[in-house]
Amino acid sequence: MKKVIHTDNAPKAVGPYSQAIEANGMLFISGQIPVDPATGKMPEGIEAQTEQVMKNIEAILKEAGYTFDNVIKSTCLLSDIAYFKPMNEVYAKYYTVNPPARAAFAVKDLPLGALVEIETIAVK
Repeated sequence: MKKVIHTDNAPKAVGPYSQAIEANGMLFISGQIPVDPATGKMPEGIEAQTEQVMKNIEAILKEAGYTFDNVIKSTCLLSDIAYFKPMNEVYAKYYTVNPPARAAFAVKDLPLGALVEIETIAVK
């Protein structure tokens, strides 16, 4: 059975998808872009955008009763591979012990002109 997860502490979906779906003890968080849910705006710069993405992920994890310790896989999408190192520096603050498996890709474009998008899978 699947359960839709939604919180007002993360940005609303910009398309026909849910912020997250929980099924069989697993949480699948849709790709989060750096929209601040309070203002609807994105900060400037890769570090600030990565920080906002991680805050959005944290809000969804919390709403579903998970933490970053439950995350087993992340996929990071970057608008430019040159952002890999600064994205990593922010990302690493959230996974200080036993980080999840991960892939990172440079892509042509991201929604709303974002510099970074991260999708996340967690398990209890």
